[in-house]
Parts: sequence; C-alpha cells; structure tokens
Amino acid sequence: MQTREEFDLITFEVLRNALAAAADEMALMVMRSARSSVVRELLDFAAALCDRDGRLIAQGLSLPLHLGSIPDAIQVVRRRFGENFSPGDLIVLNDPFHGGMHLPDIFMFKPIFFRERLEGFAVVVAHHADIGGRVPGGGAADSIEIFQEGLRLPPLKLHVADVPDEAVYDLIRLNVRVPDTVMGDLGAQVAGCMAGEHGLQALLQHHGADVFHGYIDEILNYSERVTRQEIAHWPDGDFEFTDYEDHDGRQAVLVPVKVRVEIRGDRVRFDFTGSSPQVRGAINCTPSFARSAVYIAVRSLMRTPVPNNEGCFRPIEIVLPEGSIFNPRPPAAFAARGVLGYRILDAIFGAMARALPRQVPAAGDGGISGIRIGGYHASGRAFQFNDIICGSWGAGAAGDGGEGLAHIATNISNQPIEILEAENPVRVLHYGFVSDTGGAGRNRGGLALERHLEFTGTEAVLQVRTHRRDVPPYGLEGGENGSTSETHLWRDGRESMLETKITLPIQKGDRIRHITAGGGGFGDPLERDPAAVVNDIREEKITRDYAARKYGVVVKAGELVVDTTATERLRAQLRGGSGQPASTTIAAGQERPTESQSGAPT
Repeated sequence: MQTREEFDLITFEVLRNALAAAADEMALMVMRSARSSVVRELLDFAAALCDRDGRLIAQGLSLPLHLGSIPDAIQVVRRRFGENFSPGDLIVLNDPFHGGMHLPDIFMFKPIFFRERLEGFAVVVAHHADIGGRVPGGGAADSIEIFQEGLRLPPLKLHVADVPDEAVYDLIRLNVRVPDTVMGDLGAQVAGCMAGEHGLQALLQHHGADVFHGYIDEILNYSERVTRQEIAHWPDGDFEFTDYEDHDGRQAVLVPVKVRVEIRGDRVRFDFTGSSPQVRGAINCTPSFARSAVYIAVRSLMRTPVPNNEGCFRPIEIVLPEGSIFNPRPPAAFAARGVLGYRILDAIFGAMARALPRQVPAAGDGGISGIRIGGYHASGRAFQFNDIICGSWGAGAAGDGGEGLAHIATNISNQPIEILEAENPVRVLHYGFVSDTGGAGRNRGGLALERHLEFTGTEAVLQVRTHRRDVPPYGLEGGENGSTSETHLWRDGRESMLETKITLPIQKGDRIRHITAGGGGFGDPLERDPAAVVNDIREEKITRDYAARKYGVVVKAGELVVDTTATERLRAQLRGGSGQPASTTIAAGQERPTESQSGAPT
C-alpha cells in the first residue's frame, strides 16, 4: 500500500471517477437488458460496487433508496459464506430478515477476483414484476405477515463457479406468475454484475491491488471529511418533527414518524424513538431501508459535491428502536415499505427546516404512487401491470416546486403511455397536471399529476399504494400546504373514493383515476411577483379565481394583465390588521394525535 508521501491527487481523481463510471455502466447494462417495464422504463433498480471488505465504494445513477441498504445486505452475505467464494459465483437474497428490504427486490452479488484473490463485489438490486404470494406483484399493503407476501430467499448461490444452479432457478420460476419476465430481469442483473466485474478488474489491472485499495481508503476518508465539514457548518442543537403516513395498510389511521435530529460539531444523530410501533399492515420497513432514507436526507442537505460511497455514512448515527415500524419483529409484513422511506425524508426535512431555514424545501407529493393490476389474459397467460406515478416537489427558497418528477428518494420516471398501453390490458383516458393544486407561496408548490386508466382485460386484482390523502404536504416560511391526493374507482356508472392503500378485484371496463398530492409552498403568498402569477394563469397552472383568493392578484377582465390598483387593495385586505396572511403550514415538531395500532402481527 502506498505511503502518504506517495499519494497522487491526479490518480485519486482518475480512480474516483473511474469507479463512478464503472457503476454507471452497470446501471446502463441493467436498463438495456431488462425484460420488465418496471426495470427498463421505471428504472426501479440500483447498481453499486463494494471492496473486498464489503464497503460501498461507488454507486450507479439509480434508485437512491436501494443503495444505502447495500452495506447491510452484503455483510449478511459475508457472514453467511465467510471465505467460501469462488470466481463466477452469484449470490441472491430478498428476505427482509436476512438482509433484504421487501420480497420483490432481489439483491444479486458477484464476488470479483483478481489474480485468484477476492478484491470486491458487484451488486445489483432490482424490483421484480412478481414474486408470488397471495396478490400479483407482491406489493399488497394489507398483508399481515411476511409468509403471505411471496417467495423468501435467504442468501444462497444462484451460480457456483460460473455454473447456474438450476434448482434455484426452478424454485424462482415456479413461484412467480410471470416467469419469463422475472427470468429476463434476473438475466439483466447478471449482465450488470458482469459489467461491474469487468470494470473493477480493469482498474485492478491498471493500478495493482495494493495501490487500488490504498486509494479506496483515501476516497472513503475524503467522503467522510467532506461530510463532517458540511455537518460542522450546521448549527448545534436538537430539532424535532413528526410527520404522518395516513394509512397502515389495513386501515386509515395516522401512523407517526417522529425524528429528533441532534447536531453536535461534525456529527449528527437521528433518533426515531416515539415513532409508531410496528403495524399489522405491510408498511413496516427494515432498519437498512430506514438508514438508507436517512443517508439520502443528509446527502440532499449537503451543498458540497461528495463521492457516492460509504464514507459519507460514518458521521451519522441512527437510532431505530426494536419493535418499531422501522425495526419490526418477525413475522412483520414489508410489501409496501417504500412509503416510510418518503416519510422519513419529509420528517427530517421538517426538523431541519429550523436548523437550515432557507436550505430545506417544503414537502412534495409524499412519494411515488403505485397503481398495480395483476391477473390473467383470456388465454390463461398471466400479466402484471405496474404503474408508478411521480407527481410534484415542494417549493424552496430558490424557486417553485418541480412537476412530474419522482421523489428525490427514488430517481425514477413516469411510464410513457405508449409503452403502458402496448404491454398491458389498460387504456389511458387522461394524463396531465391539475390546476390550483400547488401550495400557494412566494414560491409555488408543484402541481399534482392525474392519471386516469381503464382496465380492458376480463378480471384482475387492483393494488393501490398512495399517500397524503389526510395529511397534506406541508408548506414552509408562511407557504401554504399542498393539495391532498385522491383515488377514484368508476364501476357500472357509479363512482367511489378509494382508501390510500387497498387491494380489491376489478373487472373489464372499470376505471381508476388517481391524483397525486400537490407540493407545499414556500414563503408568504402575498409576496409572490404578480407577473409570475399571471404567467401561471397563462400556462393554466392556476385559475383567475385561485390567483385572487390565494395571491391577491386581480387580472383585468378579458386580458392577461394585472390590475395593479385592485391587486394592491385586495392584498391589503387579505393581510388584514396583522400584516400577515393566515397560514395552514404545519409547524416543525407539531404533534398530532395518532390512532396507529401497535404490536406485532398475530
């Protein structure tokens, strides 16, 4: 290993960027090779490289919530197999109690050898279209124990020394409804791992193993130093916030997500004591998934670029009480665990809004909405439709909230209508933004997104996993809350409002209409530039009536021109005697009563 005197900054930068490029190449290989639209179009997967000790050294441009869970998963693999790795091995797992997150997410690890020595691991985790279980797709929020959710895979070898274990392949194939799709995506994961192996071996060949690992230590230490420097600029203190998920998977109850952020010098501690006990429904999440969400929050609050590796995690301490919704006991169900990742970020940002008031945005739509339809064609062939709807971001000090974008924890995309209709028994009736839904503010929250589908098959099972119907996205600094979400079902000419999480049978001609929540606003709405308000009217983001009610902006009849005199008079009236508008913003740390059910599933 090189001494400190032998350290070369150019080599450091070249290797750091080469690692990132190798991880990105893995991600591109998976995307281009995948069979399902879940991976190919929605990009619900992640790719990374680890060193020989299992430390995360590079992450591909893929789903952030997956990436922070890789260090926990790979340590489970290393404990299970010890030194029993050979060139050409492939290890898979998905069980939340053995390193996984939820059953549809299958981890794949490829030990990487150079000159007959283990030097690292390539890792790809992908969300599969089906994993068996009681409901197609494996994402039902109303399951009450993991045994209902599908095929559980502890760490086991899929390939041994380049020889596929056909028994394991058969086990997976026979337990899923769409085996061709699942096998195709497993093949894409294999291809991604092979790309990672090729990239890492090329770096080892160029630099030599000792020099390579010496620079890996430096890269991880550099990420740690930058993260500590950022945290050191945050104000010392304790900052609390409680956000809520509005359904536990079984019933519409408020599920508290409480965080206490303790900043001391160059370290930060996130304590989730006081959050909900584990619930009976399937929104519980693993500690690894919860930690991943915390890491995303810290990275998002940093203003200095830093390499994507495990060094960033070192100054961060996380407390997840056993038996809580973030550290549940068996046989807890996890299928819809993704909702809590979003609530963790929103809770942390709510707390940090006091510590870093102009650096933190208002809340967005609450996370991606999932509309899943699974069933069988008339021929008997199974299908699995997975639609993930990305809505809006909250506004910040720098500008309005974005629209049609995934939550920062996911980095995925809305599925194109052409692909959606071509591969599934659905027809898209409407797809677009919804006026007057972004929280009013000096900077406006992003608009809600609407997707209206008609089921054209014979019969199937519908799964809905949405957010923010009862607890709206919060605004900040006097900005108003965003709008809440809605999901409607039309059947036989009758309309019904669905709960935010539900599983139910549907039939030919049923229509499902989902509207995401709108993003929260930032700053006093009456300080918004009237010209920006008029531009929003021109682009049909808001109506004239909304402009008058929320922003005090009056537009001349028949024209898109501000009536300055009427606007000044109306704004004065809206401010009233206090000089400030009424605010519906949730204050940081505000408590709400909760009816969440506690205790392990029975």
